[in-house]
Amino acid sequence: MSTVIQQNQTDFTLPIHNEEALKQLRKEIELVSGEALMAGTAAAVVGTFINPAALLLLLGVYPPLIRGEKSVRLEKTTALLLQHFADQEVQVFPFQGVDRSQGISQDNPIDLFVRFPKQTHLFISIRSKGDREVVYNEAREILQVRKKDKAGLTTWNPCPLLELAGYEKWLDKNRALFGMSSREAQKTPSAKILVLWHPTRAIENHNPSLYSEVGNVKILALRRKGTTFVIQQEEILSFVQAWLTRYQQIK
Repeated sequence: MSTVIQQNQTDFTLPIHNEEALKQLRKEIELVSGEALMAGTAAAVVGTFINPAALLLLLGVYPPLIRGEKSVRLEKTTALLLQHFADQEVQVFPFQGVDRSQGISQDNPIDLFVRFPKQTHLFISIRSKGDREVVYNEAREILQVRKKDKAGLTTWNPCPLLELAGYEKWLDKNRALFGMSSREAQKTPSAKILVLWHPTRAIENHNPSLYSEVGNVKILALRRKGTTFVIQQEEILSFVQAWLTRYQQIK
């Protein structure tokens, strides 16, 4: 069941989150897996007779596969956060396939909005560029990618740092969806996080000045229109715990 909360004596329901969101993501994974299988099977059958038509059908496999990969990442991350932080009243809002009737635009680049009520907010983008390395170009303030052990660099577009930059404004504009006051939306400490999903990795020899300590770990912290922390998939738990501990100690 979605959480129902009281605001100005009016009951309303939060956007789907936590266990309900997990169920939706798992249904989405089953659905797109079926679509990809059907398209692939059709391509194989048609390919026996007409190769150009088979190619068109095969191209139809890729959109559901891409959607399915994103759903898998969101499902795994949501389940991980709930497993470890449910006792701290965490609210995890995945935005894959969110219905517009909830008042949330589907083209919003946020992957996960994680809320520890009245403690901290986390805005998370999960991205993968395949088996490539990510490099921050300080002079141009952009992210670039390259194949491992190769010299050529290409610009990462759209830039995740720019996508993440407007998240606080987005939350303030949409705070009523989460039952938040303007003060809570604007004053609650927040972090913007770019999670690099395996096998994508950031290079390890960035300028030392680009790193910040969160807990006992040095994290790549890129300051463009605010600070974005760049972490690897396997660092999600340790980062969230260290970030949360920081504000629990202050409180």
